[in-house]
Amino acid sequence: MAIKDWLENERPREKLLTKGAVALSDAELLAILLRTGTKGLDAVALARRLIQDLGSLRGVFSASLSQLQQHKGLGVSAYTQFAAVREIGKRLLCEEMQHLPSVQDSAALGEYLRLAIGQERIEIMLALLLDNQQRIVSIEELSRGTVAEHTVYIREVAKLAIDKHATALIIAHNHPAGSLQASDEDHIFTVRLNAALKLFDIQLLDHLIVTATKTLSFAEQGWL
Repeated sequence: MAIKDWLENERPREKLLTKGAVALSDAELLAILLRTGTKGLDAVALARRLIQDLGSLRGVFSASLSQLQQHKGLGVSAYTQFAAVREIGKRLLCEEMQHLPSVQDSAALGEYLRLAIGQERIEIMLALLLDNQQRIVSIEELSRGTVAEHTVYIREVAKLAIDKHATALIIAHNHPAGSLQASDEDHIFTVRLNAALKLFDIQLLDHLIVTATKTLSFAEQGWL
């Protein structure tokens, strides 16, 4: 049965309008974006299958184009929609963090980083530049590439912080393989960066390793 033939109060769009988005299941929310299903599957059933096959709602929105194309009827259109929704979510979280009195202990920081880089398939390093009240001044990408390719020049990080008038910063990078274990290179880089920043009276508050579901804090581990 097509969704248009369902009882009106059971259709995802009508349900959202009458009860609010919070009343919808993950599959129903995804179905609104999909708009239509495929042969033999209405939009909600297709959404359920996507969530099941890709592991979670997060997995759906992080899926590559080739992964989506394995599902009949999905392709570039769905991929661009999901990518846009994911980017909107990142920017909303970033705006939320910029209005927080302090970012260091905020749960929003971990959520933003997991969404921003946690599911990326290449290693990305970010710098969160903070003012003297630990509010975000800017978020800058420092490097992008495989572990073997990416290089971060410590003097450039220090220059960036000075140019942005930051008094503190937080470094974060993802581990695409999903491990939270810090490498020797991670430790060496952190020690060298911390020492360099102290010369300019800039504080390195933390270095975070990020995966799709978790973060590891160097500060909490006593490594800073």
